[in-house]
Amino acid sequence: MESESESAVTRIDTTKPHPARRYDYWLGGKDNFPADRESADIVAEAFPSIRLAAMENRNFLRRAVTALASEMGIRQFLDIGAGLPTAGNVHEIAQDIVPESRIVYVDNDPIVLAHARDLLDSGPEGATAYIDADLREPERIRTHPDLLATLDLTKPVALILVAVLHFITDDDQPYALVRQLCEALPSGSYLVMTHATGDYLTPEDLAEAIERDRRSGIPFQLRSAAEFAEFFTGLDLVPPEISSVIDWRPGVWRAHPRAEAVSMLGAVARIP
Repeated sequence: MESESESAVTRIDTTKPHPARRYDYWLGGKDNFPADRESADIVAEAFPSIRLAAMENRNFLRRAVTALASEMGIRQFLDIGAGLPTAGNVHEIAQDIVPESRIVYVDNDPIVLAHARDLLDSGPEGATAYIDADLREPERIRTHPDLLATLDLTKPVALILVAVLHFITDDDQPYALVRQLCEALPSGSYLVMTHATGDYLTPEDLAEAIERDRRSGIPFQLRSAAEFAEFFTGLDLVPPEISSVIDWRPGVWRAHPRAEAVSMLGAVARIP
């Protein structure tokens, strides 16, 4: 009988770019195809530091998960738009701090499903699960049997939406999607989010970036800090609140790029 991962391989369309595979390419991975690399290179023509932005986004994720596990008492994580497995997956970070941490990953790319075994390598004290679903299906995600078997929704959960909401255009009602997911979580949960922005770009560079995104074959929408802040309406932002991902709790001093070289906003907020 064909396994779920084998079935996923047959569903992979290598002729169309996908955000997870394009991101994998920027991070130096090998699970991408010519269409993904062509799309990624089109974006890089307008934004040459895109690979650096992808790396800094992952660094933010590591710092945020570390803070949630070590300082805020979070033991459960729901990572939507998880992408292809790479160094420093959420369960690796969280379980290194709290071995009993439980993580559910969600993505809609069949190639991520095919590699899901690498996301299911949980330590014996904790647990991980993978759901093949789209962020645009919040009800399916929050009622999925695998989620309910892994996470206890009566206890706080960190909802992670890192580098995914800029692929949800206004036509798909992104604010409503995030609100529905947050409403499914109890008080004391957290929302973790990063989002591409044009705030740091000149008008000319912004126009060029928008045109390149249009040509890349993947729907994409930059949002300002004010638009990004709307996702956190009614939530309690954790200091330093909304900032460039490079400035969110950077920890020890290190040489880091200018905010405009990354053009990514990040924030963590508590659900009251």
